[in-house]
This record gives sequence, C-alpha cells and structure tokens, in this order.
Amino acid sequence: MKKLLVLCLSTALTVLGFTAHLNAAEDPPDKARKTENKNRYVPFHGKVDHLDKAGRTLKIGQRTFHVTDATKITKAGKTATFDETTVGEEVGGAYQQGDGGRLELTSLRIGPKAPKESKPSEPSEPKEPSEPKP
Repeated sequence: MKKLLVLCLSTALTVLGFTAHLNAAEDPPDKARKTENKNRYVPFHGKVDHLDKAGRTLKIGQRTFHVTDATKITKAGKTATFDETTVGEEVGGAYQQGDGGRLELTSLRIGPKAPKESKPSEPSEPKEPSEPKP
C-alpha cells in the first residue's frame, strides 16, 4: 500500500513540475515584456506644476517628464522651444519610457489644443424649380 501511495505522489509531482515548465516556456520573460512596452507612446495632458529649464524637465502631477533633443515641441500649431514653457500653462503630448524608467517626451504641445478648423460651408444656391418634361 505504501509503495502505491509513493508511486502516485511521485507521478503527480512529476506531472505538476512538467506543466509548470511548459507554462514558463510559453510566457515571455519580464525583460521581453518591458521592451515591448518601452517603445509604446503614451498620451498625457495637464498643467505644468514645476519646470527645470536647466535640467530640461517638467513636472505634471506626480510625473516628471524629460525633454530630449528628439522631442517635437509646438505652440499654437508652430514649432517652439522648451524655453517658451511656463509654470501653470496647459500642456499635452506623448511620452515613452526610456532608460532607467525615465519618462521621455516624444512630443510636447504648449498651450491648449488648437480648435479644429471647420470647413466653411458654401452657401447653397437656391434651386430653380424644374419644369415638368412633356
């Protein structure tokens, strides 16, 4: 009886260990997951709470964003520089996670979003009543 019990337990442990190994092989390692998310662009918006022009960083809420040389900065739809940013100003854009978990801006819009231009509607000419065809 003891031999049968030991045989069943060892078989069960072997099967559990094998299935755990298969599941681990299917899941990508944590580093692979982080690399996938690293290149993802994440939108943001808010008001600038703190600004460090020398360090080229701005803080919105609890997040600190780093401006890089590749950051595309615009103000009122035109190209701008980081020096044109002020504390309390509304900003938005996109960032991605860089080396060491830094939040690096890929784009920065200074000021509120520009209103979408609506196409001017052309005045419709009054249609002449059509004559009935004979």
